[in-house]
Amino acid sequence: MFDLPLPGAVYRADGTTAFTLWAPTATTVELIVLDPKPHVVAMQPIGYGCWHVVTAAPPGTCYRYRLDGSRERPDPASRCQPDGVHGPSAVVDHRFDWSDAAWRGVPLADLVIYELHVGTFTPEGTFEAIIPHLPMLRDLGITAIELMPVAHFPGTRNWGYDGVYLYAPHTAYGGVTGLKRLVDAAHAHGMAVLLDVVYNHFGPEGNYLWDIAPPAFTDRYRTPWGAAINYDGAESDLVRWLIIENALEWLREYHLDGLRLDATQAIFDVSPYHVLEELADRVRAQALRLGRPAYLFAEHPLNDPRFARPKELGGYGLTGIWSDDFHHALHTLFTGEQDGYYEGFGRIEQMATAIERSFVFAGEYSPHARRRFGRDPSDLAVEQFVVFAQNHDQVGNRAVGDRLGATLSEAQMRLAAATVLLSPYTPLIFMGEEYNEPAPFQYFTDHSDPALITGVREGRKREFAYFLRPGQAVPDPQDPATFMRSKLNHSLRTVGRHAAHQAFYRELLRIRRELPGLRQRPRTRVQGRVIVVEWPGIRLVLNFGPDPALIELPAQVWQIQLDSADPPAATLNQASVVCAGHSAVLLVATA
Repeated sequence: MFDLPLPGAVYRADGTTAFTLWAPTATTVELIVLDPKPHVVAMQPIGYGCWHVVTAAPPGTCYRYRLDGSRERPDPASRCQPDGVHGPSAVVDHRFDWSDAAWRGVPLADLVIYELHVGTFTPEGTFEAIIPHLPMLRDLGITAIELMPVAHFPGTRNWGYDGVYLYAPHTAYGGVTGLKRLVDAAHAHGMAVLLDVVYNHFGPEGNYLWDIAPPAFTDRYRTPWGAAINYDGAESDLVRWLIIENALEWLREYHLDGLRLDATQAIFDVSPYHVLEELADRVRAQALRLGRPAYLFAEHPLNDPRFARPKELGGYGLTGIWSDDFHHALHTLFTGEQDGYYEGFGRIEQMATAIERSFVFAGEYSPHARRRFGRDPSDLAVEQFVVFAQNHDQVGNRAVGDRLGATLSEAQMRLAAATVLLSPYTPLIFMGEEYNEPAPFQYFTDHSDPALITGVREGRKREFAYFLRPGQAVPDPQDPATFMRSKLNHSLRTVGRHAAHQAFYRELLRIRRELPGLRQRPRTRVQGRVIVVEWPGIRLVLNFGPDPALIELPAQVWQIQLDSADPPAATLNQASVVCAGHSAVLLVATA
């Protein structure tokens, strides 16, 4: 796009470091090198509002920028913030002794994604503490882990969506080296690593880009989290440069296998070349250079298949889309909830529709939106949709962060798992779901601004006041106990019903691997509270009712491959099968 150096501080092979800052409103910019002996180096304008200098600054050197002789600021493209979001930035050496030269990624159709939060997945809360758990996840059938955002955020406790240094893996998690060690180890175990990135807003604390490059933001649009990023107005090309180079760096320097793009409905761009299309083009070109896939999954609750449609068919060319509709249809069948975006869901026919095409609303009228909603996605491949029974949002954005296991019976939990993991779509498991972790996943922060702390705390109380049951209270996001309550207890994996639940997940994923017929788009028929999912020679009977159900079968020789009832309760003759209430039964024709 431009003949510009990479943003931020880039350590070079000759031992010098190149510093590049986009500061379009500054008249002078100086680099303040803080150690070993503080000194100041003048930076030179190189066009497009960028400033640049090359000087001696070995890895670990702390620095700031000084704008117009007075305003000292950290680097918004910093790779390391050793003293937090308000402290100086530090030079990083990206060299690493990788052992994954033979790694060629995981095919899209084979992805089974495990979403985790680095800080609460282990007691240590670090990248490297995840590594000993990789063999267990691989044995379960996981082929990719997806990290919630790791870009440096205020304090040490945060979901990650308040990140303000997009290029800097949080030091509390282990920083640059820790993330690389995790990715290298995952690849050694045959697992891909995806990263959730936030390109729709910056967090409210420590966002010095506001001051350094005001054109990075726009008041022509508004997000639920603050000012929108300027992707289509004056000087937006430099915003795209900053963001797209960040995405490429995650893939190139950290060997990541793909990105999950947070809340793309809040990435506003009416230009002829949408920023997500440009991002997809650049990532595709880099993947070809690297010789392995690089996936881009959009969180896009507006049900627009254009985001994942190939460019030659008029789409943006992203890899796939998270399907909130699949989750909402499944969740409301069990809970009957109709609040917020659950409004208009809850009918068994909608779950059948979600199984057939992933989206429930694909041009139909949505009671929640109060308009026709979505477009038909049937031209996309099934593996382009990511489906789930739980994820960080659907658990954590509840009043007390309660998981499905706090509401559903074990039989219902197993039925939900079978519905997701035996669907043709790319499944996602939220950390702990596989063994029915009882701990909640609550919203937590570690801000330092008293006004912001109060605002977030009171905002959560107002948002969820209507949803509280007697005796409940919205957890205080700033209280360290809220964070500690959200940590997993891995010892439960080998205990009683938790171990049985995990064994059931392992069996579902084994069947998914070994029965490729499940990967085709199916047909469905509804009988009362039962959905019969039909593939050639395969039937999946999903009984969402509490009572046993008799289902007629075609005239073939059938064999039960799976019965989620514990103990198994399905009975089969060659004309029909009777399945227990709240159970899933998988049958395969043998003749």
